[in-house]
Amino acid sequence: MIDRRSFLTAGAAVSAAGVLAACAKKNPTKSTGSKGGGTEQITLGFSQVGSESGWRAANTQSVKDAAKAAGINLKFSDAQQKQENQISAIRSYIAQKVDVISFSPVVVTGWDTVLKEAKAAGIPVILTDRSVETSDPSLYVTLVGSDFESEGERAAHLLEKVLAGQKGTVKIAQLEGTTGAAPAIERSSGFAKIMKASHPEWKIIASQSGDFTRAGGKQVMAAFLQAHSDIQVLFSHNDDMAIGAIQAIQAAGKAPGKDIKIISCDGVHDGFVAMSKGQINAIVECNPLLGPQLMDTVKTVHAGKGSTLPRWIKTKESDYTADQAAAALPSRKY
Repeated sequence: MIDRRSFLTAGAAVSAAGVLAACAKKNPTKSTGSKGGGTEQITLGFSQVGSESGWRAANTQSVKDAAKAAGINLKFSDAQQKQENQISAIRSYIAQKVDVISFSPVVVTGWDTVLKEAKAAGIPVILTDRSVETSDPSLYVTLVGSDFESEGERAAHLLEKVLAGQKGTVKIAQLEGTTGAAPAIERSSGFAKIMKASHPEWKIIASQSGDFTRAGGKQVMAAFLQAHSDIQVLFSHNDDMAIGAIQAIQAAGKAPGKDIKIISCDGVHDGFVAMSKGQINAIVECNPLLGPQLMDTVKTVHAGKGSTLPRWIKTKESDYTADQAAAALPSRKY
């Protein structure tokens, strides 16, 4: 299990952030532009995972809007769900001598080489949304994002509410996110943690990646139902896969939210629409609107104050059940 909190070892956080903060101090005038009045404009190179879901689209827009509002020169790239594209983008940012690099990693492992290149170039790195597994914590300053393991635990607790009073074995199917991605790994482990501790009657009888997409959710859920006609619950790692799964459930002649209870993660608009119709029973919110927090962090790091930051800047999130969906829907911002 990948535990982001394993990086918070005594002294490592301070020394790691301090090293990168010092790098920022060494290169305070690399920016390509100026806001005028003698104020230097910060240039941020940002590599996005892709555009696989409504959540990701909202996340991208938040980053772009916040950079504009903060007066930060944003260089943006879409990795299209491929790690090699993301590594190439980061190397391009290094060559362009941007002030700060930020990215939401496609998968957890395989970043040490390119992050060492950024460190050697004196460019601090900020992770967003997802963590990495690295042999050297000093290769990035901080992570701005959600606690995915907690989200898995929250999903299990929501299922407890949905199944209140139900007796006997509960047969669960799980739609996992992209293989190797932090949300997939940690949401699974968080959910399993609560199962093991409190619910021996819950059994995951099918679990497979739907790659965080509607098409993947529909295809995998259809296969689940062919192999296991007795599925009672679906735990989906995001709303888009859940929405695809709803189509497969309906095609199989079953009622989503009734014949098969559905717990999902994210909280995008379409997920709330499905929940307001009773097709999704509960949603664990994962807030994509990280842009303002990221830009504040970029400014702090560029000012040479990275050592003042925690290693993990968590986002604020809530949980919702179907009876709350209609009232909450008009206020959803993504």
